Amino acid sequence: MELRYLAAFVAVAEELHFGRAAKRLRMAQPPLSQQIRQLERELDVQLFARSTRSVRLTGAGEAFLGPVRTVLADLEAATRLARAAGRGEAGRVSVGFAGASSHTTLPRLTRAVRTAHPGIELVMRGQTYANRALDEVAEGGLDLGFVRLPARPHVERPGVRTRVIAEERLICALASDHPLARHERIEVADLAAEPFVSFPANAGSSLRDVTFRTCERAGYLPRVVQEAPDSYTILALVAMGVGVTLTLTSCTHIQQTGLVYRPLAGDPVVLRSALAWRADNPSAALRSVLDIARDALPTPRGRTEAAERGAETGPPT
Repeated sequence: MELRYLAAFVAVAEELHFGRAAKRLRMAQPPLSQQIRQLERELDVQLFARSTRSVRLTGAGEAFLGPVRTVLADLEAATRLARAAGRGEAGRVSVGFAGASSHTTLPRLTRAVRTAHPGIELVMRGQTYANRALDEVAEGGLDLGFVRLPARPHVERPGVRTRVIAEERLICALASDHPLARHERIEVADLAAEPFVSFPANAGSSLRDVTFRTCERAGYLPRVVQEAPDSYTILALVAMGVGVTLTLTSCTHIQQTGLVYRPLAGDPVVLRSALAWRADNPSAALRSVLDIARDALPTPRGRTEAAERGAETGPPT
């Protein structure tokens, strides 16, 4: 059954006049009459009762009209949606993120996307830690990941592109009654005997990786006595006196009774928050989100668009 037959049927049903329906469809009347007859043959019913003076719907025609209108309306909506998706104005983009540090960047992006292209649905995947997000982007499981650079060393992720959106420093969080809390700055070496609270070992947390590398450079491996899945829980445990932790400046909005933050002594350990995506991802919606992100989450001043490159690895700077 051809769609043009359905459109012809609706036009005649609404006009109840073959001449007016043909004019509406911008076609001659004889071909229109042929289409209606062909449709009736395919359905094996009479849709119109015709006379020299009038045209009216039969019972079968009245029953057929509503569903046909729905089919044509759905087709028109699907056409509009497909065209919008082709222009990057609609579609779904899966986004992986984790940690309290995304509490400012992520809402800025989601609001900007909703304002610019309401037809784009962002499918949010929480607790997708940085290294895991990079892996899933590389494997095609995620369209876009909020990650931190440097990434885990010695892991190749061909085809993954990144753009830096913020810089943050490693700091120490400890209970307010801890003896080291009296210090203005904390030497990493002074934490060697302390119990640590950290992200799970196999979760893909870049912060845990950097914590271990930083402590290792100070001559020891941290003794982790408690693991937790997010910064809010980790810092609550620190406030309770369970242990200390190394966290990021972007997490200092978390204020717990009995919790203090102190900068680390020596050269700062800098991590770069970034967006990650596959260069060969064909999604037009993703391209639109990346374009929006350039304004909503610009690269920090002093960094150029050359920051958009393959995912970095190696020790923190």
